[in-house]
Amino acid sequence: MKDFRNKVVVITGGATGIGFSLAQRFGEEGAKLVLAARREDRLQEAVSKLSEANVEARYFMCDVTKRQEVEALADFAWEAFGRADVIVNNAGMMLHQRSMVDTPLEDVQRIFNVNVLGVWNGSTVFGKRFLEQGTEAAIYNVGSENSLFNGVPMGAAYVMTKHSVLAITEALHEEMPDHVRVGLICPGFVRSELGPSEAMAMGMDTDKYTALAMQQIKNNEFFIVSHAYNMERINTRHQEISTAFERYAPRYDGDDEFDVRSLFQKMAQAVEHN
Repeated sequence: MKDFRNKVVVITGGATGIGFSLAQRFGEEGAKLVLAARREDRLQEAVSKLSEANVEARYFMCDVTKRQEVEALADFAWEAFGRADVIVNNAGMMLHQRSMVDTPLEDVQRIFNVNVLGVWNGSTVFGKRFLEQGTEAAIYNVGSENSLFNGVPMGAAYVMTKHSVLAITEALHEEMPDHVRVGLICPGFVRSELGPSEAMAMGMDTDKYTALAMQQIKNNEFFIVSHAYNMERINTRHQEISTAFERYAPRYDGDDEFDVRSLFQKMAQAVEHN
């Protein structure tokens, strides 16, 4: 989707940080906005700022971990504008840095519910409605550089959730028809309210980041990236994997005999034939 004029864009976690900055970018492109978050005062503030910039925007209080509230968010968008065209599943959280073995299970469950099930809820609730609507639409899930490698020492729970967002988004990308675009937004270290202010001050300027992300969204990219040095981390991971395969599982003629995709395809064909 390259033209967002009069499109309806729903953004979870849209009151602050990357979510609000993306809202401004979509607004500049002529979109109508529905911002969702849990704090009404921040939502009101965000909508007021957008309105001052002549962007049509509304808000809806929503906890993305509760599927019924995400369904209600979709209802609100359709009732307010008669449609929705884009969902940006941006709502997320972080934990204080702590070793994996010392991280309380309740903290792991809490961050999983927000960062993974929240994305799952937004993707599936809006995905179903986009399929029913039958028009050009898009689903963007906000992962992280931590979707691609472990970028946060002593942050296993957070990294786990962002790896999960990659898996969700790749599956969705494969399953959705061509008229529903799917993309994974992978911010590097960007200023937001997720962490302590003294740490966040070291991140990339939020508006600079979303300008780069918006360029890629308009180009219909799947991986929406930033922070060039990340390739060093990515290449290190890929080299370790390649070395392991070269040493212990080298290629050979007919090595697709156990390729899981080929096998599943054969099973599907057999079921269909029967």
